[in-house]
Amino acid sequence: MKNEYFEDDSVEVCSSESRRDFLKKVSAIGAGAVALEFLEFDEAFAEVPEYVSNPADAVPITLNINGAEKSVQIDTRSSLLDTLRERLDLTGSKKGCDHGQCGACTVIIDGKRQLSCLTLAIMCDGKKITTIEGLGTEEKLHPMQKAFVDHDGFQCGYCTPGQICSAVALLNEAKNGDASRVTENLSVKAANLKLSDDEIRERMSGNICRCGAYPNIVAAIKEVQGK
Repeated sequence: MKNEYFEDDSVEVCSSESRRDFLKKVSAIGAGAVALEFLEFDEAFAEVPEYVSNPADAVPITLNINGAEKSVQIDTRSSLLDTLRERLDLTGSKKGCDHGQCGACTVIIDGKRQLSCLTLAIMCDGKKITTIEGLGTEEKLHPMQKAFVDHDGFQCGYCTPGQICSAVALLNEAKNGDASRVTENLSVKAANLKLSDDEIRERMSGNICRCGAYPNIVAAIKEVQGK
């Protein structure tokens, strides 16, 4: 039996509209809704607090970032993320949620990964900070950066700086024998832990990839650890 509802484009759907016209309108409405959602998202994080860009009661601090000392005057309320992006022009670390939930802002502080959106810049005075800009160069990528490229561990790339910084610090944790929630034997601290897929997933669970490149990210981390 023929399905007469989809026999041709002249079939009426909703009053006198053809199916094609109806689908065009639905698509337009959907695209508009998506655009509005992104617009609202951008507006939520477009404005930088006034005390970041123009601190009234500025305090001088010196940050050791990617091997170089950076002196900057900041308001004591400024986060490390805002200081990096707005005052030092290091925009690799991304502002995703600004609530410590997505991991896009992850940097490495004194060898440990940390969420820069929840870290006050003044607390980092004198500490050694590594951002994505300090891991490698275009001419010589960090092994983790190269592995992400080789395994297609990113799509839009927005979360990638935080993912890579987290992955680099994660391997240092494994080297030191730091346990995770899924570590089988917690009674013995064994150095140079060989991470399983489950271990990597658990340790990277604070870094969200909205594009869903998780299997590729796991593969990239495993390759670097195996070298």
